[in-house]
Amino acid sequence: MTIEDLSARQRAFAAARAWERWHTPKNLVMALSGEVGELTEIFQWLTPDQAEAAYADPDLRARIDDELADVLLYLVRLADVLGADLLAAANAKIDRNEHRFPKPAPLTD
Repeated sequence: MTIEDLSARQRAFAAARAWERWHTPKNLVMALSGEVGELTEIFQWLTPDQAEAAYADPDLRARIDDELADVLLYLVRLADVLGADLLAAANAKIDRNEHRFPKPAPLTD
């Protein structure tokens, strides 16, 4: 499935429920922020080692997967409503970061 396929599926899901009037950029950003908060909550009080191992725990894995999916779905829906091309935006950002943060010179002894 491509991002375009996922976007079309989300669009159809929203249309079938007549949710378009609530899927404004402001509302979608707020919902996205809430879902990021729910993902944050899972990791909030874990040590770095516990956070690294969290996905190996079947119960935590299911919660993490749900919150990751929610974040992705709201992000994809927001991009669709705005008419943004997520892959183009992400690649452009990586290009800018490559110039902003050049590879360091190899370490020598």
